[in-house]
Amino acid sequence: METPEPVTADYPPAPRLPLLTAAEARDAVRHLFLLEQLDLSPRGAAAGQLASELARRLPGDG
Repeated sequence: METPEPVTADYPPAPRLPLLTAAEARDAVRHLFLLEQLDLSPRGAAAGQLASELARRLPGDG
């Protein structure tokens, strides 16, 4: 992806959080799918959509 200007930013002064492990990410996806089943509003549907998108990005169990 090309940008007209270089991208620059500063890191926040607070410590940065570590990345999620694969197991933590899978737990988050499971919770989002559960939220989808329990919440019949558009918010629950959005949780299910997010869970589906995240699940596609997780590595396989292989």
